[in-house]
Amino acid sequence: MKKEKFNSLNKTIMTNKMKIEIWSDVLCPFCYIGKRNFERALEQFTDKNSIEVEWKSFQLDPSMPEVATNSYIDYLVKHKGMPVEQVTGMLNNVTQSAKQAGLEYNLDKAVMVNSLQAHKLIQFAKSKGLGNEAEERLFLAFFTEGKNIADLDTLTQLAKEIGLDETEVKTAFTNEKYASLVNQDMQEAKQIGVQGVPFFVLNRKYGISGAQPSDAFLDNLKQAFSEWRAQNPEIKLEVAQGQSCIPDGMCE
Repeated sequence: MKKEKFNSLNKTIMTNKMKIEIWSDVLCPFCYIGKRNFERALEQFTDKNSIEVEWKSFQLDPSMPEVATNSYIDYLVKHKGMPVEQVTGMLNNVTQSAKQAGLEYNLDKAVMVNSLQAHKLIQFAKSKGLGNEAEERLFLAFFTEGKNIADLDTLTQLAKEIGLDETEVKTAFTNEKYASLVNQDMQEAKQIGVQGVPFFVLNRKYGISGAQPSDAFLDNLKQAFSEWRAQNPEIKLEVAQGQSCIPDGMCE
């Protein structure tokens, strides 16, 4: 009985964090900007160590081919029905917004392909505790480096760069489990009314749509966390010290 109580307490300690879920597509320019602005807000947040971030998959255009046929400009002109001048001006504005967030966008190099394989990689990375690292690397690859994020060899190399095992990654692309997880995220987004990304959900109570400024993220974060903390008081243990070993191998 004592062991069961201890395991229950330990579980409470390990999971006593407020969750923030972020629906995003790695082809979305505002998702990368929103990620960076959110990270700046989180860095300023006093209780950032009590926040758990989970990335969720969202495909803006699941019908997009896995082989590139259009440039970014051509894609928007063709699929959104916008004139070239309007698209060019819009992308210039997006590039400037990215620069203000500390990001370098080279949209003229962007390879417009289906993002499903990239999302499979993100789902696999999440299972290894590297979801954020996968998002960041894929954003950089697409918006700055002009890499093809539907190419499996390219994705495998990116995965290796963030510490994932090459053999396991290759298996993830053919394992229906990860495609199913992508679909689950998209269905969940539909259920809670997500119509565009980025979309941030704080403690399953507050939703934030779009790449908000860091100050706006911080204000919402403080409000959501204060309410969450009131219902989930911080656990502090009175520890009786004795001889023990620590993770670096030292025993005293």
